[in-house]
Amino acid sequence: MLISKNWLQEHVDLAGLGNGEIDDILTFAGVEVEGITEQGVSSDLVVVAEVRQSEPHPNADRLSVCQVDAGEADLRQIVCGAKNYKVGDKVPCALPGASLPAGFTIGETKMRGVESRGMLCSATELGLGTDGSGLMILPADWQTGKPLHEFVENDTIFEIEVTPNRPDLLSHFGMAREVAALTGRELKRPDIPPVETAPAGDAVSVDGQETCPFYTAVKIAGVNVGPSPEWLQQKLEAIGLRPINSVVDITNFVLHELGQPLHAFDAAKISGGIKVRMAADGEQFAALDEETYELTSADCVISDQAGTALALGGVMGGLDSGVVESTTDVILESAWFVPANIRRTARRLILHSDSSYRFERGVDPQGVVPASALAAKLIVEIAGGALSSPTFAAGSPPVLTGTVRLDDDRLHQLTGKSISLDDANAALARLGLIDTGFGQWTVPSYRLDLQRHIDLAEEVVRVAGLDAIPARLQATAAAPNATDARYDLDLDLKKQLAALGFFEAQTIKLIADAQLRDALPLKPLQDGDLIRVSLPLSEDHGVLRPSLAPGLLATAARNARHGAAAVRFFEAGRCFRNAGGGKATDLENDSLGILLGGAAVPASWTGKSPAPADAFALKGIIEALLPRHAVQFSPLDSGPFLVAAQVQADGKPVGVFAQLAPSRARELDLDFPVYLAELDLAALRTLRGAPADVEDLPQFPGSSRDAALEAPAGLANAEIEQAVRKLNEPLLVSASCFDVFSDPTGEKLPVDRKSIAWSFHYRAADRTLKSEEVDAAHQKMLQHLEKSLPVTFR
Repeated sequence: MLISKNWLQEHVDLAGLGNGEIDDILTFAGVEVEGITEQGVSSDLVVVAEVRQSEPHPNADRLSVCQVDAGEADLRQIVCGAKNYKVGDKVPCALPGASLPAGFTIGETKMRGVESRGMLCSATELGLGTDGSGLMILPADWQTGKPLHEFVENDTIFEIEVTPNRPDLLSHFGMAREVAALTGRELKRPDIPPVETAPAGDAVSVDGQETCPFYTAVKIAGVNVGPSPEWLQQKLEAIGLRPINSVVDITNFVLHELGQPLHAFDAAKISGGIKVRMAADGEQFAALDEETYELTSADCVISDQAGTALALGGVMGGLDSGVVESTTDVILESAWFVPANIRRTARRLILHSDSSYRFERGVDPQGVVPASALAAKLIVEIAGGALSSPTFAAGSPPVLTGTVRLDDDRLHQLTGKSISLDDANAALARLGLIDTGFGQWTVPSYRLDLQRHIDLAEEVVRVAGLDAIPARLQATAAAPNATDARYDLDLDLKKQLAALGFFEAQTIKLIADAQLRDALPLKPLQDGDLIRVSLPLSEDHGVLRPSLAPGLLATAARNARHGAAAVRFFEAGRCFRNAGGGKATDLENDSLGILLGGAAVPASWTGKSPAPADAFALKGIIEALLPRHAVQFSPLDSGPFLVAAQVQADGKPVGVFAQLAPSRARELDLDFPVYLAELDLAALRTLRGAPADVEDLPQFPGSSRDAALEAPAGLANAEIEQAVRKLNEPLLVSASCFDVFSDPTGEKLPVDRKSIAWSFHYRAADRTLKSEEVDAAHQKMLQHLEKSLPVTFR
């Protein structure tokens, strides 16, 4: 939200407060200032000038050569591209050396061979408006040569991020009320005439009180719709709004002045009275944004008695019912809508406006009638006409606030008695609360967030300032516990993965149904195992993730679309599921997801393009995370993946592995093989946290033997690894596969067979082995493999 400092000063005196001080006051009180923009020109080198001559540029059709009087002895020649001026107009002239808000400095130059000694400026170039289509035409009575800042007031615009629980700050008066409370300065209230409402009768009927409990309307006849006065246009332009006409501008002004959305209807386009009703399923509504929306029975519509939809309640007006220049009679709407209903409609239709932004968060129910009164007063003053009806009211404003007790003892406990009770009471009074005695405070209708003691205590601390509470050491160090140990183990794991070249990802815990095909859960999912969100914010956030893989793949796809040649990501996070088809519900487990794809090493001038990473690279990563444990992949049903396997450590399952199917990789714009692993983080903690066994470096040499095994083509290498470990040969130090051969032609080896080359390394801890000992151990291994597996040795 944009706040104009000049506008703010109409309600609270900011004398002596610089922009930085205002920023600090709001920020330390919990109101985030996202940006500060200076509007206007303070330089004396931007002056009022009069165009004396204007001739076409000899070398450019779209340029003109102007002679301007800038209050100097001689006329100044300036080349200009605008066409909206005439000789005799007064315009802003930036002399050489002037610095403009856009960040550039004016100098003397030649444009297409013609000297130009300055620049004639538009409102946009000076930060004084949004109209950049031509020069800013100044009033004829402004003195030539005088600095522009003597006639045009500079301003400062604060960009404020208002939290959803503080809708009372969504206006200039609301923000002034906050600043006045924080600084102790006097609050100047807007001049709003008192208004008595009358029963609506036939003028207004409300059939949807569950969405609109309070609706008011007043008719103003005989208005003359035209451009708004300059002061009103300047206020709206300062906060980025485009002036439309006097009536519409007044409703926008009151919205940003008081925070209450209004809407003005052309009375001639309304048949009978106004009817507030729920829409019919499939009803079509043409909105002001010139789009047509299909409504449901959950949407609130403002219509006439003939049933024509005039506005979508709390969201946006209709295309054909608004005020235009030919309008003579206006019906002014001011209402209170239930926030949840407006939020649902705006999000479903993806139709958001300044009005819906405020109604979604909750406006002040007691501000409905005053806002209408202020707008009606301004319409009569600016557009003429007169009130031709009382302010009709249907329903009554809901009471959303009440009395809250400030507990003295709990306040002192919270602040360490650094804020006295008198100061606390003064702070609450400055915020508009009324002391009813015995610690009870009546909360104003605009502070919907104050419901409990702790809310009042927070307000006291905000007004007093956190600096008023001295730091005290009121806790002692605690002994390390299991939670600390888990944190340390997880941090070490993340540091190791980062050292291995991986980047940590943090993805949202809600995924779309379409992403479930990418899930790689630790245990297969059955019907009923998914946990769905009953009222998701969007279809992309409808399921609690049962796996980290969908989020990692989405992250990899985004990076690949930005040109990444390799993707290496990991995420440690919580997954959610039921089990047994829903028999066990709401289970949560901590998982570690790893994704690897693309070039195995960065490209280098020293060699050719690097080969892509493969499944064994990811297996090596897992082995590096579990250095004292034998890691093995055991094949599984691949499902939607190209291949899948169970990850085992010392023969016990710790996770799952898969390679993404090429068709799915292409859908995600991943033009290289992608490998995924999802590991049980609790199991990793146990394995990595176990005490390490320290062994002496070997003092005696070892000896290696190779063996070529001929085996069926379908025999998995994991089965050979299991058989080797099962023998538990005491002299065997390591064994690994180093070559695989097959012959598709069947000439050298049958098509259904393959040759696998393994290397076995033997060593004893207490002596140098003799060849006979190594041969005996090796023969024992080969015989064991022949008995355990369908293999022969070549």
